Amino acid sequence: MKNYNNRLIYAFSNLLVIVLFLSLTPKAGAIGLYGPAGGAGLSVRPVNDVADADTVISEDDLPWPSNVNARLNSLLGDDMFETSTVGMMVYDLTADSVIFKHNERQLMRPASTLKMIVAVTALDKLGYDYKYKTTLAYTGRIDSCVLKGDLYCKGGFDPAFSSSDLNDFVDSLESRGISTIDGDIYADLSMKDDDRLGEGWCWDDDNPVLSPLLVSRKDDFVESFKSKLDRAGIKVEGKIRTGRTPGSAKEICTVERAIGDVMKRMMKKSDNLYSESVFYQLAASAGSYSPATAKQGRQVINKMIQQFGFKPSKYYIADGCGLSLYNYVSPELEVAFLKYAYKHSKIYEPLREVMPVAGVDGTLDDRMGRGYARGNVHAKTGTVTGVSALAGYCTASNGHVLCFSIINMGIRHASSGRRFQDRVCEALCRP
Repeated sequence: MKNYNNRLIYAFSNLLVIVLFLSLTPKAGAIGLYGPAGGAGLSVRPVNDVADADTVISEDDLPWPSNVNARLNSLLGDDMFETSTVGMMVYDLTADSVIFKHNERQLMRPASTLKMIVAVTALDKLGYDYKYKTTLAYTGRIDSCVLKGDLYCKGGFDPAFSSSDLNDFVDSLESRGISTIDGDIYADLSMKDDDRLGEGWCWDDDNPVLSPLLVSRKDDFVESFKSKLDRAGIKVEGKIRTGRTPGSAKEICTVERAIGDVMKRMMKKSDNLYSESVFYQLAASAGSYSPATAKQGRQVINKMIQQFGFKPSKYYIADGCGLSLYNYVSPELEVAFLKYAYKHSKIYEPLREVMPVAGVDGTLDDRMGRGYARGNVHAKTGTVTGVSALAGYCTASNGHVLCFSIINMGIRHASSGRRFQDRVCEALCRP
């Protein structure tokens, strides 16, 4: 009897423990505990049944722009970021708000996306109607068929000046009946300084020649001009020299070129010479009587940076094309230029027009050939050793206009950066 009572007490004690445990434990199906990836912390949410507990919300089911944010965050998990870094910023121009940012204030080399900054500044400061001018003038007098004086070829750093344009110079002399130049031919290179390479350019790059007098991209303007005069039967008695055009010189011929024509190749084909020429037009516009310098060009852009509310001293613009190792900007700064352009139709419309279009033309003709980004993304590419970048505009599926800057640094192969940027653009454009 005693053993029976002991077993009964033991069983009753166990029953009390079970009842107490159940009273302190949430009922089955009432709640579930979920921790974020990596196990950092727990959150509690209602669960109606077992099937619901296993449901994962797709990023495509999230409202805009949360879905875009989720897509871009997932792209940052790529293995390439074990050995490289990226700075990104995406801005909703329609809603006037940032929708994504990552390392957006890090200083990075922009490569040729710097051309976008130069283009925005030029369209703002010079205007789309700005004209390049290359002038032929003379001193002395024309006596019968003889020019008793000197000829001056004054350069305006027109990168597209061609042999055909040089024929206009020859024709202008022939139209005046001139058959002999009793004097010298001067190359007026006073528009810019004597530097023929940009600050921080590598010796083994395909560097453009920075001369204000070029013909077919070559630094032999006056020599080519004299050869054409010889072939036209116009004799030159004097020599080829270098010097400034006197204020008393009389203009014979001026070849003009619209800056819009220069910007098209500068942006679509990422032509470094063309971009440097625009940069030096900005430098010359600073109003100094001395030759234009890269420092003056930098100062003009710095005024824009300051206008946006940034400190120019935090960044460095070494050249006008992005070749320099010394260029440092941030994705945030590039977005500031894109935002400014969007707010001013006189800048935005021509800028968007000359930007490469994904899957269609320019340096983006062989990228994003399928999907929602094709024909949608208008952006400037950038590539130098270790860097790949993309900055421009696109339209989201909800009709909002976005601008973005993506700079990949520390990449061994530029193609990996381009693939990442293409995936980002598709994530921005698709529903």
